[in-house]
Amino acid sequence: MDINFELYKVFYFAAKTLNFSKAAEKLYVSQSAVSQSIKILEKKLNTKLFLRHTKNMRLTSEGETLFKHIEQAFNLIKSGERALFEIGNLIQGEIHIGASDTICKYFLLPYFKKFHEDYSNIKIHITNRPSPLCMDLLKSGAIDIAVVNLSNKFKYENLDVIPVREIQDVFISGEKFSRLKGRKISLKELQDYPILSLEKNSTTRAYFDQLIKKNDISISPEFELDSIDLLVEMTKIGLGISFVMENAIESELEKGTIFKLDIKEDIPGRNIGIVINSKLPLTPAGKEFIKMFV
Repeated sequence: MDINFELYKVFYFAAKTLNFSKAAEKLYVSQSAVSQSIKILEKKLNTKLFLRHTKNMRLTSEGETLFKHIEQAFNLIKSGERALFEIGNLIQGEIHIGASDTICKYFLLPYFKKFHEDYSNIKIHITNRPSPLCMDLLKSGAIDIAVVNLSNKFKYENLDVIPVREIQDVFISGEKFSRLKGRKISLKELQDYPILSLEKNSTTRAYFDQLIKKNDISISPEFELDSIDLLVEMTKIGLGISFVMENAIESELEKGTIFKLDIKEDIPGRNIGIVINSKLPLTPAGKEFIKMFV
């Protein structure tokens, strides 16, 4: 049935007040405009909605039935408007963030804490995936923000990238290979030691492979894991030498359970960055989250 929703709006206020004059005041129209709209609606519905007397007016049974439904619809609309207002003013809402376990643990935790303290009603949904998979999720619209290890292997078309933290990768060892401590070591020498690394689906592993290839060295890791924490633990018990992000081992370095290798070749720094999909609108909550880094 093709009925202009403005007619239902007029009906709602007329039924609510049971007075065309008061309904007109609320709608900022003339009383005759209200009366005419009700006549049109009754004609389209082929139903009488109001019983009119000289001073009194009431709904017919059909009018009461329609009003129950229209009132629910208007309440839902008001609820929607309220929800949008609350989201816009950060009273409620949610953010979907994608980041690796390592980035969450060693970089994002303080920011999650601060954001939750400032906006306790905003829900933070975190999807833990390696950086390449987070980029895929972002492009598909499954997450609002990706916090990733930036890489020249990523395609950034239709994406906005904000570098937020420089990181340095290092080779670490446990006491089993203490003879390497305090020495300048070439990458070529590492071919004689067991190497531990992250799995191939991670940006750090891709960077490691790129570094080895650039220096014309052949190293095949003996253990491939999906967790830096496990890499560190296996390094501590002497299973090999690991290539990890320095930020993730600061506490272990202070304890002396592991040590950094002094590598002769330059290992360029990298960046952690925030990436958003420029094709999709970012929620006010998402914008506020990003403000903490900019």
